[in-house]
Amino acid sequence: MSNPFSLEGRRAMVTGANTGIGQGIAISLAAAGAEVLAVGRSSMAETEDAIRGAGGKVWAIKADLGKTATVAPMLDAAWSDHGPIDILVNNAGIIRRAAAIDFTETDWDDVLDVNLKSVFLLSQAFARQVFAAGRSGKIVNIASLMSFQGGIRILSYTAAKSGLAGLTRILANEWAGKGINVNAIAPGYIVTNNTEALRNDPERTADILKRIPAGRWGSPQDIGGTAVYLASDAANYVHGAILPVDGGWLAR
Repeated sequence: MSNPFSLEGRRAMVTGANTGIGQGIAISLAAAGAEVLAVGRSSMAETEDAIRGAGGKVWAIKADLGKTATVAPMLDAAWSDHGPIDILVNNAGIIRRAAAIDFTETDWDDVLDVNLKSVFLLSQAFARQVFAAGRSGKIVNIASLMSFQGGIRILSYTAAKSGLAGLTRILANEWAGKGINVNAIAPGYIVTNNTEALRNDPERTADILKRIPAGRWGSPQDIGGTAVYLASDAANYVHGAILPVDGGWLAR
């Protein structure tokens, strides 16, 4: 019997794979058998070492997803240089913190460009390649608890992640019958660079842990396993889902 969770023979592009959730996803996909194209603007050395050290295959692609005009050409070039891409994980993201009354237009635009606009442009470029080649594919977007809630002092981040939930659903509606599964993972409070400020605030950390039934912050590996599932044949009939991986936060 074949393993429905195996990604052997598949190629995955993971954005923001240099650290945190993206790194955890890249390593997990490689462990399941996928070749990984690790995309980001920072060094991928740590991710490359982890994947190659375990016998996997990985190639680093340097790209700044905030420069949205370069996003689709980057994917097209990767498809041409490395071969067809089967899995696209839109993970790259940034965050800016300020009260709404003080929030700047620059902080709004920078976050929306990386966290939402680049996701659409990459997904569109991926779909065009998949359809032209007569193939199938999987898109996994990294949403957030802020796709469901408002949050505090993260105006553009919440707007982007709420938009990402809607984008996931509409792309699933359009592409489910054409061979592309589009789904999202909504991580809870995960130990990453983006949550460092919260983890360094004892009062906020205590309040957060009180609400998480699992009693701990999540790890990037907790998200990686879910990404493997959504990228695999085990999720072939899953379309437009936004799957919380939050230690039970939303159930509280």
